[in-house]
Amino acid sequence: MELLVLVQMVIAALAAIVLYTFIGFIPGTDETSVLMPVTLALILSGVQPIIVLTFFIAAIVTLNLTNSMPTALVGLPGGVLSSPMIEHALYLKNRGMSEITIKKMASGALIGTLISVPIALVLADLLTPFAEIIQPYSSLLFVIGAIFLSLIGKNKILSLVSILPLAMLFQGLRYLYWGIGVVPKDTNITTSFFLGITIGPLIISLLSLLNKVNREKMLTDEYKKITLPKSTSAHQTINPFKVLSKSELKPASLSALFSNFLFVLSPVGLIILFGELVANKKQNPVEKASTAIITMSALAQSTYLSGIIIPLIALGIPLSPTAIGPGSPLFNAPPVFTVDHNLHHILSTTEFTIAILIGSILAALISYIVINRYAGKISQFVLLKIPHEAILGLFISFILLLAYMDAGLINIFGVLLIGIASGTLNKMGMNYGIQFMTLYAAPWLVEKIAQI
Repeated sequence: MELLVLVQMVIAALAAIVLYTFIGFIPGTDETSVLMPVTLALILSGVQPIIVLTFFIAAIVTLNLTNSMPTALVGLPGGVLSSPMIEHALYLKNRGMSEITIKKMASGALIGTLISVPIALVLADLLTPFAEIIQPYSSLLFVIGAIFLSLIGKNKILSLVSILPLAMLFQGLRYLYWGIGVVPKDTNITTSFFLGITIGPLIISLLSLLNKVNREKMLTDEYKKITLPKSTSAHQTINPFKVLSKSELKPASLSALFSNFLFVLSPVGLIILFGELVANKKQNPVEKASTAIITMSALAQSTYLSGIIIPLIALGIPLSPTAIGPGSPLFNAPPVFTVDHNLHHILSTTEFTIAILIGSILAALISYIVINRYAGKISQFVLLKIPHEAILGLFISFILLLAYMDAGLINIFGVLLIGIASGTLNKMGMNYGIQFMTLYAAPWLVEKIAQI
């Protein structure tokens, strides 16, 4: 590999670290909506594939590390993956433990990265010979995943009953677009539908403002007060193996390890499953909350990294929520990448490994140090200087643009319909993970039901 390319890879990783450090500290952003557009823009601009991959891996690690900081500091979710941490983070925040919580969450994320990268690379190598066997059953795996996540969730019956109607909505819109000639029949709209699910709760909240009664209930004449804790231990150790006790390190490490083998399942679902599982084994409330957020931070990294590394290297098809969501441009970004000619077919195993190691190591180390030293200052800058509404408006506009690029003007209203439906189901108790699994399983599921 040429020295110039290596230098460009390092620069790309550093650029991703800087960009997503600030984006990650903005509360209420969504991982897919901030990763996918930038990645797609890089690909379409002609950047070399190996540099794009380095940027993307560094972006994932940085974003998942920084996204949890608003949760610990001000009780606001940085993104979808940090949402399950809110309750535990608020409990610790109210007891004046925000600073140590930040260190523990960052340490958990670092451990998750260090475990997931080598394990995912090994699993990808082991699965490569079986790629042709696995590919025909990819949709069935998503159906099983949706049912599994429904059964382990809190609202089992609601989730199970909603899978088929939601699948019919997704597939019905696809058939509508094919029928009126908006897109060719061999084109399967997925990206904008995925984003429609992610912005569902936001769409419901915005539309509720159009209801006069709801709007009057939300009126206030006071600013929301947010207090950032002052740093008191700037010179304490940042060694993750000293920050975390053995009783905290073990569940986080084991959860990060096992999650790699479940890469086809929703990251949010796995975070909730493993996080609450290890937390329930603790009797002390502080230990319970601390163990939960450390494990969830580790899982945020391991689920995303394994979800992109394994399908990309071993299969060449997006067989995970991460691959179909934020990582979808790496598999299909016409005219540069297509389903039959993407990064899987372009890069060698050695090139994959180098890009993943450079991106993940640089991002993990730099972001970890920055967060431990400057989390409070960065949060204060973001909360005071960057309007939340402006960021949300920017990402909604990105989503509308991608919806238009996918299937024209009519798809903007299609995505709005999906947002309303999925947002309503989300508020009722059907979580993101099940909805994402349903989206991927919709073609197979609807076809089989129609044959009965």
